[in-house]
Amino acid sequence: MKEKSRVLVTDAIHKDAISHLEKAGLDVAVRTDISADELKQVIGEYDAIIVRGRTKVTSEVIAAGQRLKIIGRSGVGLDNVDRAAAKERGIHVVNSPEGPSVSVAELVFALAFNILRRVSFADQGMREGKWLKKACKGNELKGRKLGIVGFGFIGEEVAKRALAFGMNVFAFDILPDRIEVITAIGAEYKPLKDLLADSDILSVHVPLNPKTKGLVGAAEIATMPEGAIIINTSRGGIVDERALHEALVSEKLGGAGLDVFSEEPPFGNELLRKLVALPNVVATPHIGAMTWEAELANSMIIAEKIITQMKR
Repeated sequence: MKEKSRVLVTDAIHKDAISHLEKAGLDVAVRTDISADELKQVIGEYDAIIVRGRTKVTSEVIAAGQRLKIIGRSGVGLDNVDRAAAKERGIHVVNSPEGPSVSVAELVFALAFNILRRVSFADQGMREGKWLKKACKGNELKGRKLGIVGFGFIGEEVAKRALAFGMNVFAFDILPDRIEVITAIGAEYKPLKDLLADSDILSVHVPLNPKTKGLVGAAEIATMPEGAIIINTSRGGIVDERALHEALVSEKLGGAGLDVFSEEPPFGNELLRKLVALPNVVATPHIGAMTWEAELANSMIIAEKIITQMKR
């Protein structure tokens, strides 16, 4: 009798995805409390591993994975997977960028509205018995210029919603086929330099890698309109946080909505503590994909990709 392929799940995914893997004939082990050292010790027993953001699939883990054929990342970012080491071993790496696209796109607008309409400020005032009506005069989204850097699944969902709000939408992507999608949905493609100069609100949606680290730095921020807003729901470090802090303090920028940081949690970093404490910053603890809908979608998509790959 042929031995079942074994899948190790080291970060929590939806129970329906576990059932889906088991019904496909896979032997699934769920160890969501496994340490880095323990992972290196046991990974050699498995054909596939499913992770989210907590587990780091390092070159050492990959080297120890003698049977490993597939690394599945439930979610978008792959910065916790050593893809070069996986490629060298011929291990297939899959993720689920389509899964959380709506949830992250909706958070972009939650942050934007919070900045433009001072929602958190007003709410805190009410809790303290303060009627801050005059201090809460804000701005509408309608008619404002939104620049989207990176037009994958999430960038596209952001653009659709921005157009529905009556915004002027510009977008940049390095892939020619995405440029066609930009124009097809009614947005306008612009080179990055022009997009920065024209955007009242900038929303970042690119992966973190050596080419994108510091993509939006002091020089780029200097070209943006006075009082512009930057929203980052992708990865910390794509927007240079020191340059961002300086631009917010000087009021070159009008505000920032941040869901991601170069160190998470950010509280042990003096610069990041100062950044999130600024009155023109709205910060959240990396919750872009933290919805029940995104969890289910991510989990089922990655389970199906593991099953499909195992059949090959």
